[in-house]
Amino acid sequence: MSDQQDLRLSYEFFPAKTPAGQTKLEGVRDDLAKLNPEFFSVTYGAGGSTRDNTKNIVTDFNGRGVPVAPHLSFGGDDEATMLALLNDYKNAGVNRIVALRGDMPSGMGGSFQMVYANQLVAFIREHFGDHFHLEVAAYPEIHPEAKSYDDDIQYLKGKFDAGADSGITQYFYNPDSYFYFMDQCQAAGIDQPIYPGIMPITNFQNLARFSANCGAELPRWMTKRLEAYGDDQESIKQFGIALVTDLCEMLLDNGAPGLHFYTMNTTDPTATIVKNLGLAE
Repeated sequence: MSDQQDLRLSYEFFPAKTPAGQTKLEGVRDDLAKLNPEFFSVTYGAGGSTRDNTKNIVTDFNGRGVPVAPHLSFGGDDEATMLALLNDYKNAGVNRIVALRGDMPSGMGGSFQMVYANQLVAFIREHFGDHFHLEVAAYPEIHPEAKSYDDDIQYLKGKFDAGADSGITQYFYNPDSYFYFMDQCQAAGIDQPIYPGIMPITNFQNLARFSANCGAELPRWMTKRLEAYGDDQESIKQFGIALVTDLCEMLLDNGAPGLHFYTMNTTDPTATIVKNLGLAE
């Protein structure tokens, strides 16, 4: 396995919608803060629909000395709104951004002008220089809207050419897709680190539905095994922990620079997997 001192761990949350959810999120944050995070990230709803909620969580985390990176996309906002938000983050001491194209805001239709991630990266660099470490999204199994595999690699290269520092991948369960992807990135001249995104398995039905929408492949053998457990949630959990632990070990043993966990705002099974890997006390 790679030198543990050099591995970067990060944990992703989504903004809570209720006071109870917010209280739970604070507890999860405190639990995962013990597991050596370089930072937490907080997602941004389609079209910036959670802008204020995301900002409130980010500034709260940051005010408590917790390193945090807000996700950011233009959505339906104009440049002035985006500049004001970025200035607020800078003034609050935030120094990392996850820069994304984002999803089309509902109801905007054909009148909406999509701002791509490379354009957002260039915009941030133009106005803020090197203040922010900029993370961008990468897709080992290729973005569902990409015209071709090579086109998607070149689009990712465009984000790095615009000034991105590192990438975080969509989750996957086939490690070969990541290794092949990294080889293709290197061949295209991308030398920035790209961190695998890790999705622990808790609810198979939700995972299957979400994966179908975002283009993440669920291997057939894995699907069949999970289907066989039916409603046996404990068996699903234990199978998922073992599977994802093995996946992470294979990634780290073969040179992945760290791991980015999609926590779904829960402590477990992420914490168990990290401990299984020997990456926490």
